[in-house]
Amino acid sequence: MNEQHGASWATAIQATLHCLTGCAIGEVLGMVLGTAFGLHNATTVVLSIVLAFVFGYGLTMCGVLKSGLPAAAAFKVALAADTVSIAVMELIDNTVVVAIPGAMDAGLASFLFWLALVLSLAIAFVVTVPVNKWMIGRGLGHAKVHAHHQH
Repeated sequence: MNEQHGASWATAIQATLHCLTGCAIGEVLGMVLGTAFGLHNATTVVLSIVLAFVFGYGLTMCGVLKSGLPAAAAFKVALAADTVSIAVMELIDNTVVVAIPGAMDAGLASFLFWLALVLSLAIAFVVTVPVNKWMIGRGLGHAKVHAHHQH
């Protein structure tokens, strides 16, 4: 298989780890806030997804802004680079958390709560790596960010 645009597994793993960082910050924060404030499970999931996108885009923008792009252009790069990756990661990790019986209703001090969260993020990572590899190989996704790191 021809690997264009640096579409190696190592590149895909690195891009997915970057995405996972922002997603995990938002996901964990959303789940913690939703659980701590006793929000409905659906509200907690929506909050987690919104925060995952905010932190995912935010981390990418921080790196891209350092290359000298103005904020509006950096935001467009973040959208192009991360939207699919974050969406896949959020779909998988929230599906896993919701599917584990009692995980959403477990308290913050519960082993089940934290196990479900860690397991969901790990599964999301494994599923998202090939998605990022495919996208980078076509000059999409994190390939858009790498173009700005080379300047």
